Amino acid sequence: MLYDTHYKEGQKVSFKKLDLNIAGLLFLPDNFDENKKYPAIVVTHPGGGVKEQCSSLYAWNLARNGFVCLAFDASYQGESEGTPRYLEDPTSRVEDIRSAVDYLITLEYVDNEKIGAMGICAGGGYTMNAIQTDIRIKAAAGISTWDVGDSAKNGFPGVNEEDFLNKLLKDVAHARNLAAKGEEPLYWKYVPETEEEIKNAPSVISKEASEYYRTERCYYPTSVNRYLVSSNDKLAAWDAFAHIETVSPRPILLIVGSKADTLYFTQACYDKALEPKEIFVIQDATHVDLYDKPQFVDQVVKKLVSYFNQYLKGDL
Repeated sequence: MLYDTHYKEGQKVSFKKLDLNIAGLLFLPDNFDENKKYPAIVVTHPGGGVKEQCSSLYAWNLARNGFVCLAFDASYQGESEGTPRYLEDPTSRVEDIRSAVDYLITLEYVDNEKIGAMGICAGGGYTMNAIQTDIRIKAAAGISTWDVGDSAKNGFPGVNEEDFLNKLLKDVAHARNLAAKGEEPLYWKYVPETEEEIKNAPSVISKEASEYYRTERCYYPTSVNRYLVSSNDKLAAWDAFAHIETVSPRPILLIVGSKADTLYFTQACYDKALEPKEIFVIQDATHVDLYDKPQFVDQVVKKLVSYFNQYLKGDL
């Protein structure tokens, strides 16, 4: 990897999500004392990502600032259990977060009244949804937040295709028909891989993400760059920010790069949410810059630490 995500410093753990075993990495503060009580944070990875990438980077950094942090692989993905493999189901992804909270409250050294959550990209959208219905989450943050429901209905940033949703659902119907007849499942790539695919990618974010996931910058073998085509009906039926106004008076923080072509997701969430809420803009950063580039990550971490100190530790 071009930049160290510190995943090797996480303690491998496993926890239950319904009948599935979810693979996680637990990061503990420096000079950890199991007899003390610590605030804790669940960290959720982007769509197509795994725990060893940017979620472990942020978990490690927050642990250095006194938080117990849990990064994990989504069910059906990475090292976590679940079939069909590479399903991207928003409802399931939100239940992953709730199950991660379930796990944290079983740890004697975690303060059950001081649990927060954060996520990157789609993980940010899933986090903003999870806090709507899990009141154990006292504060939530989204980094380069993405609403996968919006992009399934309307296309990726920069994609202007007429009748986009109807074409998408026809592809889903075809994939489901094949599966119903016992044929091999159909998969799509999250990001372009070949030079030709990258050249023809219609959006900046697709090209950015390709460099992040498919080159030495942050390639990891369990991030396989595919998801079930039949995931798309579940994505299209979903709204990350459906009831975000109900979260108040618990706080939300949205961190985004000034050059991110996904900034409108952050703005949509902020506009619908009630106080306390905040957008923190990282100047000259794109969407994927916030995944790993030190000059931007350092700024994000500083803001996250200040935010979670205020709302989980009570430091003003």
